[in-house]
Amino acid sequence: MKNTRFSYHVIFSCLSAIFLQACGGTSSGPSTHGSVAPEDGVASFELAPGFQMELIANEPLVSDPVDMEIDEFGRLYVVEMPGYPIDKSGTGRIKLLSDSDDDGVMDKSTIFADNLVLPNGILRWKNGVLITDAPDVLYLEDTDGDGVADVREVMMTGFSLSNPHVNVNNPVYGLDNWIHLSHLGHIGTRKYEEEFGDKGTTIVFPNSQGSTELPKNANGHSVRFRPDIQVAELASTRSQFGHTYDRWGRYLLTHNQNHIYHEVIAAPYLSRNPGLIVSNASESISDHGKEAEVFQITTNPDRQLFTPVGLTTSSSGLTAYLGGAFPAPFDKAVFVAESVSNLVHVDILKEKGATFVAERLSDNKEFLASKDSWSRPVNMYVGPDGALYVLDYYRRIIEHPEWMSDEAVAAGGLSDGVGMGRIYRITPEGTGKADWTSGLTFGDESPQEWVKHLASKNNWWRNNAQRLLVTAQSQEVFPDLEEMAINQASAEGRLHALWTLEGLKGLSTDLIINALGDPEAGVRENAIKLAEMHLSESSELIAELLKLKADPNARVRFQLLCTLGFIETPEAAQVAEELLFRDLSDEWVQIAALSASSSKTTPLLQTVLKRFDKDVPAYGSLIRRLTAMITANENEDEAEKLLQSALNLSGGKGWEAPVLEGIAAGIKRNEKNEEALSPYLDKIVFAFFEHQDVKLRKAALNLIQTMDFKDEVLLKASMEKAMAIATDQSIPEERRAEVLRFLPKGDVAPYAEQLKGMIATTEPIVLQIAAMQALGNIEGTVVQEYVLTKWSSLTHEIREVALTTFMSDVDRVKLLLTSIQSGKIPTEAIGWKMRVQLMNNGDEPTRNFARELLTKDEGEEINKNYQKALEINGDPIAGKSVYLENCALCHQFRGKSGVAFGPDLGTLHNWHPKDLMANILDPNLSIAPGFDLWEVTLSDGETIQGMIMNETSAAISLRTSPGIEKSINRQDIESIKGMNMSLMPGLAGQLDQQKIADLMAFIRNSE
Repeated sequence: MKNTRFSYHVIFSCLSAIFLQACGGTSSGPSTHGSVAPEDGVASFELAPGFQMELIANEPLVSDPVDMEIDEFGRLYVVEMPGYPIDKSGTGRIKLLSDSDDDGVMDKSTIFADNLVLPNGILRWKNGVLITDAPDVLYLEDTDGDGVADVREVMMTGFSLSNPHVNVNNPVYGLDNWIHLSHLGHIGTRKYEEEFGDKGTTIVFPNSQGSTELPKNANGHSVRFRPDIQVAELASTRSQFGHTYDRWGRYLLTHNQNHIYHEVIAAPYLSRNPGLIVSNASESISDHGKEAEVFQITTNPDRQLFTPVGLTTSSSGLTAYLGGAFPAPFDKAVFVAESVSNLVHVDILKEKGATFVAERLSDNKEFLASKDSWSRPVNMYVGPDGALYVLDYYRRIIEHPEWMSDEAVAAGGLSDGVGMGRIYRITPEGTGKADWTSGLTFGDESPQEWVKHLASKNNWWRNNAQRLLVTAQSQEVFPDLEEMAINQASAEGRLHALWTLEGLKGLSTDLIINALGDPEAGVRENAIKLAEMHLSESSELIAELLKLKADPNARVRFQLLCTLGFIETPEAAQVAEELLFRDLSDEWVQIAALSASSSKTTPLLQTVLKRFDKDVPAYGSLIRRLTAMITANENEDEAEKLLQSALNLSGGKGWEAPVLEGIAAGIKRNEKNEEALSPYLDKIVFAFFEHQDVKLRKAALNLIQTMDFKDEVLLKASMEKAMAIATDQSIPEERRAEVLRFLPKGDVAPYAEQLKGMIATTEPIVLQIAAMQALGNIEGTVVQEYVLTKWSSLTHEIREVALTTFMSDVDRVKLLLTSIQSGKIPTEAIGWKMRVQLMNNGDEPTRNFARELLTKDEGEEINKNYQKALEINGDPIAGKSVYLENCALCHQFRGKSGVAFGPDLGTLHNWHPKDLMANILDPNLSIAPGFDLWEVTLSDGETIQGMIMNETSAAISLRTSPGIEKSINRQDIESIKGMNMSLMPGLAGQLDQQKIADLMAFIRNSE
């Protein structure tokens, strides 16, 4: 190893002062006004029943913590990143914390290393630590025992120094003896291109010539590497800040909005067949959505420009709980921090085929949530005591200024909280103080004693024992490890012993074969992975693998299928086929089977076509994948034969549509095959217009839209035919709408007036939508101007489609914004995602206009007379009485009590108090979609007012009062008009300030 001595004497006070001034601060330092004192921090939290929490470290002992590591001697390393979000002056540090009086609370700190830019991850390795500090992965070591690192080596470099949210981070020592790095890759920046526009370089080990090199910035993927032998590999997926593994080594990742997803299939399997078209190697596993609802209890939440209300927006620090101290079901729990909402969310994992389902622990409550808006949980760690440690970054503002309004940045506050930070310890109730803080002797134990820790119920001991054993490369422990590998008392002990032997190059074929028959499915699954690494050593090993084809566990069968892709024997191919058809409905099983050699693709397709069962949708998805691979792999003859078979109008076997869909996917990657298939374009168009199978017509249209339509005569004739069908009211509405989707292949403008005529209340909604989508392809703003004249008569579904037509160019966006400004289109009609698009528009004047318009506080004037209500501590119990007396006639609360006429008030728990109060006082401020008032005039002159609850092609359902709905046939409607008002009465003047405060406390209460 190359050692570099260095000292820490550079002072960055000048640069820090510049940073504070840029953020609106002063040279006196960042503000702490509004923060909660450390001694009151625990009281600000609500914690799941049965648990307790305590503060073990806080400012000034530690500040700005983002990661931590407890080593085998009980030393606590903390990564401090005060420079977030934009200070690159080198303020980052690694602290060593200690407990001098053995009370379980840290009271002493040493700066182990400083002069780091934006450090964000740490892992104990050999005699020091690995630190992620883009663009580098550093190795730091203290060789003289004074608590200060005197060795700094760049182990690996080339990662982009991009926005701190996405830099390489959180190194983890894996079950496989590799070190895994979370990485999302470079993201673009509008405001800070000079500071964070770096896109990275080739990833290299700078001190080792001829070692592994990875593509520029690792192609934005996560990475695993072996620093001892200087090799590195790309993962098949990417993660933002934090990643974790379950106890069997399954890889779980996180992203701002998508709080938990699973890398189902690893990179080595995908790379062996370049023809396999897989857009994503991971699956989102949350059963409560990618952008999941969270239950924030913050008293006065801080919301910035692009922060949605009540949804995951800042997920980080994903941590599988493997500590062994929490009761069930926490043995299958995965925690994730949500810093914007000041909470920690937990899911319980349940196996589902090749992957998982992540279920909420509680329906309306988080595992941990703070009332303090400055509390910013960002990461977690499971310690040697089985406790869950939560790192609270503690800042007034956690959003990056890239996604804040310019006004908010200019107002200052980005640095408020710099120098603060807390670390909390969560344990089951009744647990004593942390005992590791007085030091551990783990690091001084013999290798034989380390082997015993492989069977610990706490993964901290198992994982560190494995790391120490593999690092020591001690062959003397082989007998102990071999004994542990067959220890029937601990499945985890057997698992870690096997991988430790692999890391020591001492794993025998006999032990692998024994593990293939292990009673624990997770051990069998890992035994297959280990066997894969030794396939060339024993034919007996291959024979034993094939015996697992009937394994009762789906995850074991999936791993077997992945591994069999490396075995080129008829027997392996037969077993792989049996596994495929046994679990055909699992799309990951299909991908695993297809990841084998491309030479097997065409024969497999013929087998699937022979076995095709139209009542099993999985056959269709497999045919799509196989056909796409054949088409993408420049197999012109095969692609042509498949197309001819699929276009045979007398076929009707059911597999024709999936074949066309596969061809469409394949030619996107193969222009040569598109040219070869272009002579069949007239036949594809004919199939679209004439085939009886709606699925085949849809697939034909998809293929048409993929191909280059060069035949102008055919195009014009086809468009005329489409319009003839669309305007024929004797033809079923779905078919009329279907043909309109053909129009964007050509010039839609000549048909504009006909299409406008289809956007009428009397027309089926499916036809209105298709007509609006077609109109949106006409250049200029003429269609959007027409939309504005018709806005009041457009119902919700067609309004949403119409709004999307405004988003395609800057002139249309400007028209939309001026229409919002003038009141022609109400602000509440613009959904959250569209607001983000508008406020992030590439045209600066337009972007600024959107931000000014869409962030305007509509309720400011209304709130003036009730300002005191925002300062009063409301009583949720009294608030329930206010709700029952004033609101229950029209509103339910979380599906209970009250009448379901207006929106459920339980959905408003995450609203900011000032916004909630403004809408209580004046419901017209922001009317929830579906709850605004409409006036319908019938052909006989009668008018009816109510809320549109449902639309079908034949009728509109209007709710006129609580419990009363009226169905109106479209043919009986003369006109329909949106009133841009709510049916709900405002409570301004009816309730005093205390009752308003109580009502808000009830609505926002998490109980």
